[in-house]
Amino acid sequence: MEPSVKAMLRVLILGGTTQASALAARLAGDARYDAILSLAGRTQNPLLPEISHRIGGFGGVAGLTNYLRTEKIDVLIDATHPFAEQISAHAAAAARETGTPLAVFTRRAWTPGAGDRWREFPDAASAARSIGATPRRVFLTIGRLQLGAFVAAPQHDYLIRTIDPPEPPPALPHYKLLLARGPFGLEDEVKLMREAGIEILVTKNSGGEATRAKLDAARALGIEVFMIGRPYGVDTLTFETLDAVLQFLERHSHRISP
Repeated sequence: MEPSVKAMLRVLILGGTTQASALAARLAGDARYDAILSLAGRTQNPLLPEISHRIGGFGGVAGLTNYLRTEKIDVLIDATHPFAEQISAHAAAAARETGTPLAVFTRRAWTPGAGDRWREFPDAASAARSIGATPRRVFLTIGRLQLGAFVAAPQHDYLIRTIDPPEPPPALPHYKLLLARGPFGLEDEVKLMREAGIEILVTKNSGGEATRAKLDAARALGIEVFMIGRPYGVDTLTFETLDAVLQFLERHSHRISP
């Protein structure tokens, strides 16, 4: 009689973040897991993992539900951006529909410290309105999707940093586009903001270390930070460290029958 072979845990990682990449790297080559990384496809030339991957949407909750069933996914990990509200909501709904264990792997949110000049806002629109009528030099590091909110404040001079070019280009009369991918160093951020004469930094509370240097640079230069808070999320089991996610997966791997 041939010895039984333990089945691999089928893991779907909804990615696009450094957390997703780190998890994919740790699962690669681990015989206990058959992991798939799913990327939305919004970033050109994404960093691809050494595990199976797919690019593109699922087609809403119904499409993700069908994928979980047809691909026999055992565990779903939502490691998307903290501001990716739609896919996180879809993941929660699909997990409930299929009974698939779900966990969120996210970055710890930033908090202001001594010397920081933060103003916190619920969304980009309220941040744009609060810059004021007097023209200011504003550094936008909020990604491409929320740039439209600042069309309502065209009097300002914007420095916009994104990974990929906005499509369509922002309808702003005064802006400079800087295409760059983090991580960014403190000295470079200080130099950039000083040379551009930045007066206000507008960013989203994405957390993590890859882009934190801009906050340290703003503190060093006395620049005001308009911080857009994270959207209210669904009540889902959440982890902020890689080790915690790996322990979660290990517990579920023991439940897979050979």
